[in-house]
Amino acid sequence: MVSRRSFFRKSATLAGAASLTGISSAALAEDVSDALLALNQLTPEAAAEEEDLWARMAQSFTVTTNILNLNNGGVSPQPKVVQEAVDRYYHLSNEGPTYYMWQILDKGREPLRRKLGHLAGVSPDELAINRNTTEALGTFTWGIDLAKGDEIVMTRQDYPNMIHAWKQRELRHGVKINWINLALPIEDDDAIVKAYVAATTPRTKIWHITHLITWTGQILPAAKLCAEARRRGIISIVDAAHSFAHLDFKIADLNSDYFGTSLHKWLCAPFGTGLMHIRPEHISKTWPLFPTDKPQSGDIRKFEALGTRSFAPEQAIGQAVDFHLAIGAGRKQERLHYLKKYWCEAVSKNPRVKLHISMKPEYSCALGTFSIEGMDVGDVASKLFSEYQIHTVSIKWENINAVRVTPHIYTTTRDLDRFIEAVLKIAS
Repeated sequence: MVSRRSFFRKSATLAGAASLTGISSAALAEDVSDALLALNQLTPEAAAEEEDLWARMAQSFTVTTNILNLNNGGVSPQPKVVQEAVDRYYHLSNEGPTYYMWQILDKGREPLRRKLGHLAGVSPDELAINRNTTEALGTFTWGIDLAKGDEIVMTRQDYPNMIHAWKQRELRHGVKINWINLALPIEDDDAIVKAYVAATTPRTKIWHITHLITWTGQILPAAKLCAEARRRGIISIVDAAHSFAHLDFKIADLNSDYFGTSLHKWLCAPFGTGLMHIRPEHISKTWPLFPTDKPQSGDIRKFEALGTRSFAPEQAIGQAVDFHLAIGAGRKQERLHYLKKYWCEAVSKNPRVKLHISMKPEYSCALGTFSIEGMDVGDVASKLFSEYQIHTVSIKWENINAVRVTPHIYTTTRDLDRFIEAVLKIAS
């Protein structure tokens, strides 16, 4: 019985160049399917180290070979099945926009909401589909009633868009921000909770909590912080831009009052897709960012009145969810942590290389940061790209000064060996 690869080679030779693409696509799809099936027979811990299977899974993506992309934290590439879904829905829309967009594709939002509710472990009626974390958290910032003098607790390591939103509300409405400055990395949940408590006064109404800090990958104990906030009668808002579909958890596990995320990050959904979750008792009390005729309604759908937008990316979220579930959240998390650990342990053998992240899985996953003694981090990132065509990002924010490295599930250890070699050469 001829092997699949042998059959492909013979078929390609016989069929000629005209039909090569179709045969190639079918062979790759079969190979990816076989790899996925094999991964699903393994525990997350065992699957993490199956290099051959992950290399075959990487064929699901269309990432360039011209550069090594280790900045997947900003936005993730989509697997081919998601890209094809966007194209399919987009072309359908153009056949008759007002009909296919509003009467056909728009009807797909409710099944998609149910699928996302299942993924998130919450009722679909508590989820609104939008475009990104900034839009979700901006809705909360401006939609929650606050009085002059009310206080918000947040960290200086939170994301700039959220900081700017709260600063603008501070300027316009007289609310007050109480700042926490975290010395990262931290491997102590109690110390983080105590920092929030120490910044809290009788006027505090909101704790703004970043589940996974974008700059370094530090994981904060969001569930413990939400529990402590609830015990004190304080509203909890969770920025989960980097944690959703990256860490193995359900929204329900955090028990937050408000939750926002970008689906174009770790879920690998189309660019410009996101969601928000609001506990049922808060929906009617939260004003929508884009007004409707019933702004005080208890229907979560009031937050989806965005006007005309493309339905193609929104509907293709469903394919991204299926792809994520096919791998399994636990396997994905273990693989991402394994990749971070792989390169961190290798580069830190040089005493000039300093890591700025915990190696414990409860405090970090895919994202990692490093610096080289005596070198500007911007120069390090520039050298990596100009001399080795490796794309990373340098971070200079508050007390953080490091190069951030973010592999993804399509990244192989062979890719990381290339990165490790480059860092050690620069450091030497």
